[in-house]
Order: sequence, then structure tokens, then C-alpha cells
Amino acid sequence: MADAKTPNFAEEARVGWAASMGLELVKIDSEEVILEWTIDDRHRQPYGIVHGGVHSGVVETACSLGAAARAAPRGQIVVGAENHTSFLRPARTGRLRCIGKPVQVGKRAQLWEASIFDEENRLVATGRVRLFCLDASAAQAM
Repeated sequence: MADAKTPNFAEEARVGWAASMGLELVKIDSEEVILEWTIDDRHRQPYGIVHGGVHSGVVETACSLGAAARAAPRGQIVVGAENHTSFLRPARTGRLRCIGKPVQVGKRAQLWEASIFDEENRLVATGRVRLFCLDASAAQAM
């Protein structure tokens, strides 16, 4: 259970954009984040495939949650600085899974990567997110 000083990352994944997209948090810790969702009309662009912005947003969400879990024990928050997502295979229906893991973790910045797979375990999209680590009191100034 999170107290006032320790964010409840599982709860944060159930509100806002993540909730609007129907993302389900399967796992979250400082070494791995797993998100899943079932494709429906809110995810598709006019040609019937998952919109690239959805993939970018899911990559950002997985990486940000993992980086935040890693930074919180040091009294830090994280803010995204860069998201580079590549779309490799179209997805139209079914269930997708995103797995995010740290690449490099420092005191001031973190680099995380995430991969999105379809039900046949084919790589659909992959991305990297660079995040800056800030003192938690900086959140009040933002």
C-alpha cells in the first residue's frame, strides 16, 4: 500500500490516458513493466490498424511507470524527454502485450525500452524512452 510519499503506480496506470485506452497492468517493478490490451475501435486509425500514436503512448506508459518505480525510492520523479517508437507490423484485432525494461539507469536520467507483441508473439512495435529524474519537490513547481 502506498503512503503519501510513495506513489501507487498500479493506481496511476488505472486512470487517465491508460484507462481510456483500456490498458491492463500485468506487472510493475523497477526491472520490468508489462501492459496488455485488447484492440478495439478506439485504437484504430482509418485503415483499420492500430494507430501509431497508441503504440507510442503505450511504450511511453510502460517505460515511464518502470522508471518512476526505479526513481521513487530515491525521492525522485521522472519526466519524459524523448520517445522514439518504430512500427514494425500492423495489428488489427486481438490482444497486444507491451514489455518494458531498463537499458540504463542513472541518478539524473534513465533510458528504458519497450516492445509490443501480438498474440502470436510477433513484434509489432518497439521503442525507447529517455526520462529525466527530478527531486520529487520539483513536481510542485511543474
